[in-house]
Amino acid sequence: MDWTSLAAAGLVLILILLLVLKREHYWKNYARKSFPPGPRPLPIIGNLHIMDLKRPYRTMLELSEVYGPVFSIHMGQNKVVVLSGYETVKEALVNHADAFAGRPEIPVLEKSVKGNGILFSQGENWKMMRRFTLTTLRDFGMGKKAIEDFIVEEYGHLVDTIETHKGKPLEMTLMLNAAVANVVVSILLGKRYDYEDPTFKRLLCLVNENVRLLGSPTVSLYNTYPVLGFLLKSHKTLLKNRDEIGDFIKVTFLEHLKTLDKNDQRSFIDTFLVRQQEEKGNTNGYFHNDNLTEIVRNLFAAGMETTSSTLRWGLLLMMKYPEIQKKVQKEIEQVIGSTPPRIKHRTQMPYTDAVIHEIQRFANILPLNLPHATTTDVTLKGYFIPKGTYTIPLLASVLRDKSHWEKPDIFHPEHFLDSEGKFVKKDAFMPFSAGRRICAGETLAKMELFLFFTSLLQRFTFHPPTGVSISDLDLTPAVGFTTPPIAHEVCAVPRFSSFSQVSSFSQDR
Repeated sequence: MDWTSLAAAGLVLILILLLVLKREHYWKNYARKSFPPGPRPLPIIGNLHIMDLKRPYRTMLELSEVYGPVFSIHMGQNKVVVLSGYETVKEALVNHADAFAGRPEIPVLEKSVKGNGILFSQGENWKMMRRFTLTTLRDFGMGKKAIEDFIVEEYGHLVDTIETHKGKPLEMTLMLNAAVANVVVSILLGKRYDYEDPTFKRLLCLVNENVRLLGSPTVSLYNTYPVLGFLLKSHKTLLKNRDEIGDFIKVTFLEHLKTLDKNDQRSFIDTFLVRQQEEKGNTNGYFHNDNLTEIVRNLFAAGMETTSSTLRWGLLLMMKYPEIQKKVQKEIEQVIGSTPPRIKHRTQMPYTDAVIHEIQRFANILPLNLPHATTTDVTLKGYFIPKGTYTIPLLASVLRDKSHWEKPDIFHPEHFLDSEGKFVKKDAFMPFSAGRRICAGETLAKMELFLFFTSLLQRFTFHPPTGVSISDLDLTPAVGFTTPPIAHEVCAVPRFSSFSQVSSFSQDR
């Protein structure tokens, strides 16, 4: 090659390099200029000084009023984009589903999850495990009569347990945890536990504590400044609890291995283990013990916590609004009478269905959603959001969007009823999120909420304890990753001692 050719080649390389540098400079400037607005961050702490670390969603709702539906905050040096309002969250999670389907790197989750399971994993592992999980849950009856029968059996146990208290004050957290957890345990392990089983109670307490810790200010600070871990002890407790739950799961699937029969798969764990044996020798396989442990942990925690917390909100709201409780009970008497509630009754009970939906909307169980991250550069509402950006689709802003709810801050079942009293669906009803990461157990949760709530109101009237007035009932949510009600006692006064008496009452009417 002569000097002229070399010079020409060199010139071409220089031009290409200049174009690349110019493009990178353009995109950096564009990203800076078009990145969502937000409050000015301070050095080192970012916007932490203005955040309510106990209930950060409240600060975010206030900031959305100032900066609009897409804005940014700085948690220390980490940039976070917040999406507010139904239209924006829907556009991101549904219209740009793939772009917002990632998970960010969060220190406490990186240590505890390690990329396994379905809730906080991503990429091919997430796709494979989610597909397997959905298929297996359906095979074991999710959304079908088989699981409905189990729920009916389980609410029988729950009602019997409540009746032993004879209307005296009781705190129902662990009891409702146990009833709801038994439904998912029946799928995962192929069995149920007695509510007083010490191992079962220990697992429920560990999950409750971890859900609380995951949303605590100290764990939030650890996620922002991992270097301060030696001062912030809560994340260590969270990891210790997680390991204890994991140890129980590992012992359980070792027991299942002893009697495993691929022609008689008794549970989710059995099905996973059979698939694991089929994939044996595949060095790039996903059906390994760490994935099994994390999926079971995910399903146990998610399947118990959100539904049982929603039921607790439901009973608290029925005490707070006794006239609504009476209307639900009247509809139960008219439609169901003496028979145990079934899913087929839901379409015949528009008021009860509306009340349950309004409980979910008002309770706002997962206000921040699970954390998302962009999987590619994306433009939303005119703002440039780079690949890998931590995003928060603020479900609290959807469930209380003033443009979609007549009385967003008030418990108002009529949100889901038309002028003729018929149930109406609402687009902005999004408690299970949306898009690629929508809750895998949505169908099961809806079934559980209707059957448990209806059966409880069929059998009991819920009152505050003596000396506690309705005005004293506190609707402030507790602090945590989810927002259950603050611990409170209820008096469950039996309406009838048995279903036969319900039948007699109905016939007398």
